[in-house]
Order: sequence, then structure tokens, then C-alpha cells
Amino acid sequence: MAPNSAIGGDNAGAEMRRPQINAIRRNGGRMSDPTIAPVLKDLMLFLATAGVVAPIFARLRVGSTLGFLAAGVILGPHGLGALAPSAPWIAAFTITRPEEFEQFAQLGVAFLLFHLGLGLSWERLRLMRKLVFGLGLAQLLIASLLLGGALRLLVPDAPSALMAGAALALSSTAMVTPALSRRHRLHAPAGRAAFGVLLFQDLAVAPLLAVATLFASERHGVEVGALYALAPGVLAVGALILAGRWLLRPLMKLVARAKSQDLFMAATFLVIIGAGAASALAGLSMALGAFVAGVLLAETEYRHEVEVMIEPFTALLLGLFFLSVGLGLDLSALWVQPTLVAGLTVGLLSLKALANLVACRLFGLAPATSLEAALALCGGGEFAFVVLRHSSDSAILSTSLLQPLFVAVSLSMAFTPGLVAFGAWAGRKSVALKLAAEPSADPAETVNPGRVLIVGMGRVGRMIAEILDARGFAWVAVDRDPRVVSAERRRDRPIYFGDGSRIELLDRLGLADARALVVTMDAPEGVEAVVGVARHRHPDLVIVARARDARHAARLYGLGATSAVPETFEASLHLSESLLRDLGEPVEAVDAFIRDRRRAYRASIGGGSGDVT
Repeated sequence: MAPNSAIGGDNAGAEMRRPQINAIRRNGGRMSDPTIAPVLKDLMLFLATAGVVAPIFARLRVGSTLGFLAAGVILGPHGLGALAPSAPWIAAFTITRPEEFEQFAQLGVAFLLFHLGLGLSWERLRLMRKLVFGLGLAQLLIASLLLGGALRLLVPDAPSALMAGAALALSSTAMVTPALSRRHRLHAPAGRAAFGVLLFQDLAVAPLLAVATLFASERHGVEVGALYALAPGVLAVGALILAGRWLLRPLMKLVARAKSQDLFMAATFLVIIGAGAASALAGLSMALGAFVAGVLLAETEYRHEVEVMIEPFTALLLGLFFLSVGLGLDLSALWVQPTLVAGLTVGLLSLKALANLVACRLFGLAPATSLEAALALCGGGEFAFVVLRHSSDSAILSTSLLQPLFVAVSLSMAFTPGLVAFGAWAGRKSVALKLAAEPSADPAETVNPGRVLIVGMGRVGRMIAEILDARGFAWVAVDRDPRVVSAERRRDRPIYFGDGSRIELLDRLGLADARALVVTMDAPEGVEAVVGVARHRHPDLVIVARARDARHAARLYGLGATSAVPETFEASLHLSESLLRDLGEPVEAVDAFIRDRRRAYRASIGGGSGDVT
């Protein structure tokens, strides 16, 4: 019986495989998996949104965030997907597997929090402590209490109402900051105050998620059992901090020595996803682990290179997150529960504006400045979706209230650009802030403006840095060699790892506020790229560049270099100067001769009549 059974099994297997074999024959010998087609279609729709729809919304100055939200609503099961049963061809233009998008969308939140962590440093927080930890904390507490008190009419218990109120108290960094920047209000008193509040809110997201986990253990009160439930998460965060302190810098240094952008990017992704996974396994959010990893990397010399590298991925994945939020939005609540949605939207904007205004006035902001900041921050934010969904998944918040809240937050975000514009108009004549002595909350202004930026820290770069130190000039440097960076960091020198030929990295290092730019890289093409882009962006910047030879120096002058110093020519001049002095020539005559030769040489290569040096 065994042989017959075996033969029978083989025949049965052959029968089962025959449809697959026939499909391969029909496709010319190529394998075909019908489950792949929907995934590819959904991916193409997302890329079309990112490449077409979002830029259109950005061009209309309403932000790409709303573009992704709107696309999610239209392409989701509550939009065109609802028409697919009666018109099957519409299914080709809908996202049929939104649950798969939700899984990847969490990466967007994790990357965003990691990026926010990279932008934080103890020095920056110290300088902005009054705006961030004072005004920011006051705004969050007052807004949470007001909104939570109002939601108590709809939520059965106080902790749930307070958690929902805290979620609604958060504003949108992705929408407010660009809107203020477009109107040149980011550096104004109201803009600095708004940025300080947004920074504190970003810091508060991770603790809010942890508190939501705590409330989930015991909905109607915090007991000892709930604290025990949170203990693995606390231990996991502690382990992440210890591991990051000991292992993160050696890991990045090891990868940086390979001088491969691909490997460095892979290591960065490993840190983000690994830290997020460790946090998720401990019962906390993936975003919390990514945030901790970002803060730890912010203390290293690799922060700016990592920041520039992940920025495109962060924007794309964050767009995926907003798309997934839109896929879950059921706008039918607008006509099924219009009173509830309208009440939530109006209540959110009005109560939050009132809370913001009170907080700003408590911290000494002028009335007009307080009004501008209050209006800019009164809309909902992207992290409200995260906290509300986490609260719903943890049974803290009723699912029946989740959709109306989502719609209300989305509508309030749609009003944000207009509210910022109105607030800017109202605040143009505001008096000076009592906290005007505080440094600017804008990242570009917290990097010690007025420094000399040195690109390349080899022998020439180190000598320039020593001369600047001797003359009392502040400087910051960047170099691609991790060994050089590590050696200089051990001497407490302000140097960061990264590719200095990338203008995005130089912007992070404060190029806009630099006193001068010195380019000493070995690669001639890289020197030319930096000089050209820097001159285009900053016409008045002093740019001194190291040239390979006269021909290279001529190209650099053509690109806008203030001074280009050819290595061979300067070496020959120094040798000639020493020789003439040793031969007994007067010092004054030798100096005049060398100066004339420099002037003539520079004029011959197109550098004008000034000194080459």
C-alpha cells in the first residue's frame, strides 16, 4: 500500500500543480503570482500621490500633508472604494489593502520621531528652556484640561477624556512651521514662541504614548498592577539608553570607515528599526524607541550626516502615514453626525485658541504676539492621530468617537494655513516680546552663528583651525574620515562626520549664518561643487578654497571663490621667500617681491588684482 500511496500522492501533487504549470506556460515560462498585482497597484497609486497630488497641494500653499490625507480619503474604501461593487473598473483606482499600508505607515511616525530626536541637544534645550519647558508645558496642560473637560460630556470616564484632550492639544509641526516660514514669521516673536511650543509637544508625544499604555492596564484608575505592566517598557528604554551610550558611536564609526553611503544608510535604518522593534516588543510604541535612538545619535559626530540621509525617506514615509490616516477616514460622519463633527471642530479650534492665548499671556507675550501664536497653534496635529488611535486600540477611547475626532482634527488642519496667515497679519505690529532675550527657536539660529565653516580637516584644515583658535575666531568643521573626526572629537573640537560636498549637510552646520567658508577637500570636483552652490545661495559669503593647480584655481574663481590658493604655487613662493632671505636679501624687499608675484599670478588666472591669499 505504501508504494501505491506514494504514487497516488505524486499524481495528486501533479494534479494540484497543473494549474500553476499551465499559468507559467501561458506567460511564456514566467512565474505569475496573482497576489502581487494588488500590492503593486496600491504602491503605484501611492507613488502617484507622492509625485503628483501632494506637489499640487504644496504649490497651492496648503501643504502636502492635506494632499496625502485627501488622496487617502478618495482612494480608500470610504471613497472610490465604496463605488467598486457597482462599477468594478473603479477598483483599479482604489487602494484595496489599506491594512498593509498601516503597517508601513508606523515606520513614517518612527522616522519622524527619530528625526525630531536628532534635532535635539542638551545645549539647544537649555537655551530655549523658558519657551520650550515653560510656555510649552503650560500650553499642553491648559489645552488638555479645557479640551478634556469638554470631551467629558462624550467620554464615560475622566482619564479617557483627559487622554483625548491631550491628543487634541497637540499641533502640527509639519504644517505650522512651513506656513510661518513662507510668511517670514518663523523668526518673529510669535514664530519663536510657536516653535518652542511645537518642540515641547514633540517631546511630549513619547510620554503620552507611555501614559496611554498605563491607562490601558486600568481604565478607571492607576493601580500598582498597571505600574507593573509598564515595567518591561521602562526597562527596555533604559536598556536602549545604555546600549546606545556604549555601542552606537563604535557601530557608526565602524560603518563609516567603509566609506560607503549604502552601508552607512543600512546601519542607520538598522538603528531606527532595531530600536523601534525593541520598544514595541516591550509593550511600548515603535516611535518611542526610534525617538530614544535619535536623541542618542544627536550627541555624536554623525548626527548631521544621518539627518541629511534620512530626510527624504522621512518625508516619503510620513506621507505614507497621512495616506493611511486618510484611508481610514470615513467622511460620512459629516452628514451622518454633522452636529457632532461641527461641534468637535469648532470646539477644538476655539478652546485650543483660548488655551494658547492664556498660556502666552501668562509668559509675558504681548497681546498681538499672543494672538498670532495662539491662532497658529489652534489646529490639530499629526500626532493626534497617533495618540487617538493608540488610545482606541488600548480600549481607552470608544471606536464610535474615533472617526468624528479624526474628521475634526483633519478639518482643523485644513484651516491651519489660513489661521497662520490671519495671525501673521494681526501680529505684524506686535510689540517686542518680554522674552526677547531668549535665543531664536529656529534650528538655523541655534548653531552659534558667525562661525567659520571648514570643509575638510586634513593637515591644511587642522592648520587653519589652529590659526583661527589663536586669533579667537569660532569655527566648525566637517570631514569624511571617521578616524580624523574621532581624533579631533577627543580634543573637544567642533567637528562632525559627513560628506562636505553635500550642500544639505553644510546647511545643517549653519552655512547661512557662517562668517566664512573654507574648502580644503582633496577632490577637485567636490571643491568646485561646494564653491558653486555656496556662492549661488550666499552671494556675500567669504569663500576660501584650496586649489590643485592654476587651472583649478581659475575654475574656482569662475565659480565665485573669494580666494583660491594653488598648492604648488604657494609652496614654491614659501621656498623662494626662505631662499632669498638666506641669500641676504632685505626682508622688506623680499616681502614686496612675494606680494607682487602673488598679485600677478592671481590676475593671470582670473582672480582679480587682490592677494591670492
